[in-house]
Amino acid sequence: MTAPLMSLTWTDHVTGRQGFLVVDRLVRGVSSGGLRMRPGCTLDEVAGLARGMTMKEALHYDPEGRYVPLGGAKGGIDCDPQDPMAYGLLVRYLRAVRPYIESFWTTGEDLGLTQDLVDRAVAEAGLVSSIQAVYPLLDDEAAARRRLADAFAVEVDGIGLDELVGGCGVAESVLAALDRADVPYAGTRVAVQGLGTMGGATARFLTRAGLTVVAVADLKGTIANPAGLDVDALLAARDGYGAVDRSALRAGDLELPGDDWLSVEAEVLVPAAVSYAIDTTNQQRIGARWIVEAANMPVLPEAEELLSARGVVVLPDVVVNSGTNAWWWWTLFGDIGADAEEAFAHTRRSMRALIDLMLARAEADGTTPRAAAHAIVADRLPVIAERFGWYR
Repeated sequence: MTAPLMSLTWTDHVTGRQGFLVVDRLVRGVSSGGLRMRPGCTLDEVAGLARGMTMKEALHYDPEGRYVPLGGAKGGIDCDPQDPMAYGLLVRYLRAVRPYIESFWTTGEDLGLTQDLVDRAVAEAGLVSSIQAVYPLLDDEAAARRRLADAFAVEVDGIGLDELVGGCGVAESVLAALDRADVPYAGTRVAVQGLGTMGGATARFLTRAGLTVVAVADLKGTIANPAGLDVDALLAARDGYGAVDRSALRAGDLELPGDDWLSVEAEVLVPAAVSYAIDTTNQQRIGARWIVEAANMPVLPEAEELLSARGVVVLPDVVVNSGTNAWWWWTLFGDIGADAEEAFAHTRRSMRALIDLMLARAEADGTTPRAAAHAIVADRLPVIAERFGWYR
């Protein structure tokens, strides 16, 4: 694996906390990747995420599309987002990396941050937008920015479209895997770790497709019901951090310890909260057939080897959770308009095609889905570089 193009560590002069930025690659002079805030965030973590973004961008390369994939990047801040000092720290970090955002790093919400908060801090830091570096690549900047703003204003059942498209992509990944295995949706049980933006939307779409969500985990613990949870009621009872008000639980709902979502009887596990959630020890508790990575890097590589050895299929994050990032660019570049049904349809087609391609490659090569995804990226990156150059 080659070294990233650029890597930096910033130390806040007020709190002493550190922030990081890694640019893995540039395409047409620009890179894409969100900004996360969590206690314990490290440079190595951000570098891994930046490489993952390079892969996500390359996997969505369509020579006929208006959206041309960018390079991969990622930002991270070592701080609890609920810390009273967190917002000021965020603003100072953005001021420090302002030249990079102005020139070649487009960013947005990631773990621990919402897009509204990022937008507010970006404005306070004196920036035009968190994605302003991509504006010179647009044919009609004013129309493109208006289209994206209109898309962010779209709501479905009171939930923002931007909060739903990622989960739509994760859910379609699950459905594509079930279809290839000839497993019916009805009777297929799902456990979801994390009921925030990604996990909540995934649970919503899977329930509507006919699957049964039997467990969800939040900051307070695991909520389970072998007969199925009322997902809509749980989503309505969430706070801003994805924690469910337990007064919304029904008589048959059980409150279990936080990591019990791993071992409930379910065919599909969806880790949608934190990185490194599944390690070599707790993987032994998993009886599911599929693990679908809605979060970034939730399964440690050593754990994935053990899981694969006993027949558990891990659908990797670089494919599964790439829908949100792609939706931003599909909308901005004009492949789709500011319409929910058009966004969902395009996301479903694209994600299903990617999952099918990846699983077919894994079967043909006799490898894991992750290895297959890496192989597809390895094929595409030279094609992108040949067309657009390595840096420009």
